[in-house]
Amino acid sequence: MLIYSMGVSLDGYTADRHGAFAWSAPDEELFAFHLERVRELGAHLCGRKLYETMLVWETDPAFRATELDAAFADAWTALPKVVFSRTLDSVQGNARLARAPVAEEIAAVLDSSDRDVEIGGAGLAAVAVEAGLVDELRPFRYPVVVGGGTRFLPPVTSDIELELIETRTFSSRVVYERYRRV
Repeated sequence: MLIYSMGVSLDGYTADRHGAFAWSAPDEELFAFHLERVRELGAHLCGRKLYETMLVWETDPAFRATELDAAFADAWTALPKVVFSRTLDSVQGNARLARAPVAEEIAAVLDSSDRDVEIGGAGLAAVAVEAGLVDELRPFRYPVVVGGGTRFLPPVTSDIELELIETRTFSSRVVYERYRRV
């Protein structure tokens, strides 16, 4: 199953007009939830910006300051990643650069894993959403309106029917929503 999950503002953006997303920093409860989600994945498909943002979990010892941080760093480091980029020549850690078109890479990764695969980076995920390849949407809706920026979902040419199968509200007032494509 291909899952698209990211933090999103109430008005539907993963980053604001300036590309900032500090408003989506998780508290300890939400971070622990993210850790469990990452542990369940078989692979992660990343756009370049997300890959570069998350690389610190593999390369910077400062990101192992607490037991929870170290556990997340271990889980993220162990997770195989496929990075989609037009500008990178190489990647580090447990990652490889995608060489085939998005749909082919997704099919290959799904075929090679008996676990769910997550796709991240709004631009990369938009390609998969538009192609009908995403099985579940799992936004973490933050109680903030940013008024513009990077959209969580792309414009689509036809409706995508969804079924809400899970919600959870965290003490930070972030609402996790899990939708399956009908």
